[in-house]
Amino acid sequence: MLNLILLSVIVCGAVESRGNQKKLLKDISNKLIQLDEKLSDVQQKIESIEDRLGDSCTGTWHLGMNINPADGHIFGYTVGWATGNDIGKSEEALTKDYLSANVWVLPASYIAIVRHQQGVVDAVKVFKFKVLGESLSIRFGLPRMNPGRQIVTFGGPIQESIASDAENLEDDPIFSVGGDLAFNWAYSDNGCRIALTGGHLSEADVNDDNTHGLGNHFGVNPLTNTIVDNQWTHDISNIQDCPLQTCTNVRVQGTDHGSGPHLKSGPVYGNYAIYVSRTADKFPEPGFKLGLEIEV
Repeated sequence: MLNLILLSVIVCGAVESRGNQKKLLKDISNKLIQLDEKLSDVQQKIESIEDRLGDSCTGTWHLGMNINPADGHIFGYTVGWATGNDIGKSEEALTKDYLSANVWVLPASYIAIVRHQQGVVDAVKVFKFKVLGESLSIRFGLPRMNPGRQIVTFGGPIQESIASDAENLEDDPIFSVGGDLAFNWAYSDNGCRIALTGGHLSEADVNDDNTHGLGNHFGVNPLTNTIVDNQWTHDISNIQDCPLQTCTNVRVQGTDHGSGPHLKSGPVYGNYAIYVSRTADKFPEPGFKLGLEIEV
């Protein structure tokens, strides 16, 4: 009799357990159906946002700097980049050397380097920064100059547009080489503010005067922004292999350079403007007339 009672209890327990399991499975199934419906709603909202945004991001480009290599003002390694002080006038922003203190402190995720002829786009490269939202003031400031030598973008240019009739491209410091942007390139007693990784980047302890780009000086403490010998400052040097030990003919654009005998004045390929944006990743094509701000 006892055995029959125990068997009855076990069977009833098993039946009840199977009933609970079925109820639990049904509850889980209902919750999964509800979750799937919510995920479907979320996906539709994401697709709606993507449709509104399109393939590229809109926004405003702000002019941070313009370099004219023949206006009588030298934009070397130590001038303006680290301090971010205003240079020039807004009405001459695209014809002479210019720096906007207000733009220098704006958060920036994209940078465009634009070669232009009297304010008309000749060639442009757009890059996306590795670190988003930092200002040029931070990127070129004293804390970043020691040790310097930062590769600040990745994947190369996300846009490269060059006019069909653009000239002097064979050794242009921005448009004749590929790669990413290198900032604050310090090597021995030399510095270059903007170079491309597709050009020659000198080793930190090599005094070869052979990294070329925008904002250069061959006689400076590049870690502290201190001038050692001012005769070697220069705005723009073209891509070339001219190491100090064997070469005495450094080709620079225009006449804005120090009196160092190795620095040789040359043709001006254009003005070089630096624009930044928080959100815009496309820049107007060659032929566009530039301004202090550009909506895209």
